[in-house]
Amino acid sequence: MCERAEFLRTLDDLLQPERFKDYGPNGLQVEGRAQVAKVVSGVTASRALIEAAIAARADTIFVHHGLFWRGQDGCVTGWMKQRLALLLAHDINLFAYHLPLDAHPTFGNNAQLGLQLGLVAQSYFGEQELGCLGQRADGRSFESPQDLAAHIQRALGRSVALAGDQNKTIRKIAWCSGGAQSYFEAAIAAGADAFITGEISEPQAHYARECGVVYLACGHHASERYGAPAVAAHVAAQLGLAHEFIDIDNPA
Repeated sequence: MCERAEFLRTLDDLLQPERFKDYGPNGLQVEGRAQVAKVVSGVTASRALIEAAIAARADTIFVHHGLFWRGQDGCVTGWMKQRLALLLAHDINLFAYHLPLDAHPTFGNNAQLGLQLGLVAQSYFGEQELGCLGQRADGRSFESPQDLAAHIQRALGRSVALAGDQNKTIRKIAWCSGGAQSYFEAAIAAGADAFITGEISEPQAHYARECGVVYLACGHHASERYGAPAVAAHVAAQLGLAHEFIDIDNPA
């Protein structure tokens, strides 16, 4: 057990949110009990995750996607009221870290996605250098984009949308978890043969065909399942807390 303030301090020291220009607040988003004993980690602070944390008798939730984002109207109605009501009624702390959780070089979403896929980052690219550029840890190439897509599908358990040249060897691989479509042009400029992220929008298919760089979308949720439990497990072990990862499946 530790004080909530110590838990927050440990997270901030690890993830360094002050380094990032983000889309919402990082850190403690909803205040619950002053002492932390059991942490539930998950991808998104959905009602299903909050209900699962209550059932698990957790006093703290740690997520990548919190409740508050730039551009919201600020009204506590509908789904927002329902989620907040559950957190407040059960006195549960909600901690959320967005870009800092993507970026951590060991426990972050991009590092952990690379680990799942057997990729090693050699450099970084894109806005705030969130994108990773590297190759397979074993130094081998993928003989075709279809081989890489099949490899991703086996590792993540999700089908992969593939766009671009279907007949090229893949050696230099760029990746950025979640909805990182806007990083594709930077990946092309960085010299990638292929770019892996969670989502694809209409323009990226054309860029892939015209620029000769393969684009692979493996699911926003599927690409971001790994950072939150890695961070939470590390901090929980450091502070002597119980930790449980609860994966609320999402087809997106």
